[in-house]
Amino acid sequence: MTPRTRCALLIDRPASGDWNMAVDEALLESFIDRDVCCWRFYGWSEPTLSLGYFQAHDDRRRHPASLACPVVRRASGGGAIVHDVELTYSLIAPAETPLANQRERLYRTVHETLIETLVQLGVHGASLFGHPSAVRHDESPFLCFERRSPGDVVYGGAKIAGSAQRRRRGAVLQHGSILLGRSTAAPELPGIEELASRKLSKNTLMEAWRPRLQEHLGLAFFERPLENGEQTRADELVRAKYASDLWTRNRTA
Repeated sequence: MTPRTRCALLIDRPASGDWNMAVDEALLESFIDRDVCCWRFYGWSEPTLSLGYFQAHDDRRRHPASLACPVVRRASGGGAIVHDVELTYSLIAPAETPLANQRERLYRTVHETLIETLVQLGVHGASLFGHPSAVRHDESPFLCFERRSPGDVVYGGAKIAGSAQRRRRGAVLQHGSILLGRSTAAPELPGIEELASRKLSKNTLMEAWRPRLQEHLGLAFFERPLENGEQTRADELVRAKYASDLWTRNRTA
């Protein structure tokens, strides 16, 4: 039997956008030279717009419904996301772990286990979108959930889950969002509740998903909180980067 990779599991309370992005980066720095992975579940204290790394800040005017939301810039690419009625996760796979060399499998497997979990919870009909050889990437929509990429999770043609990756020194940070319901700040995007007439809580989905993630990704979860050094580093990143207008508008920190 192949030994499982130890994986720290953090289950965080809802927080602001700048804090959430800072924690993801602080954890990447903390785990980058280890042989242990890190999985984090989190949420948002208020509806928040996150811009993809390469998006122009002024493009947010293309989406009037979210103009009143606070905005933060992610360190990963892709389209903008209105974070609200969702479960958000991040996964860090350091270079010393097997998952770091399986980036495409990582994206697909996380989404496949999500679909299996949804079936277990009574949500039937979700599937992976397309195949890499057959699908053209459409980068024109402002919102991530109006774009389609191979491996996205769709339900009745609507995207309900997507993920993005970034790489640093051989380590992979993958984070993603699962739309549980419609946000008033993005009324054009239905979630699982509207599409499947099934209301799922974050905790219900999280608890049902965990064992499948462990099994299919070869992980052994152990729960722990954010450590003091990681919290200190996240505080620094909030001040120096993610709460900075220079970063949010110009990608300068």
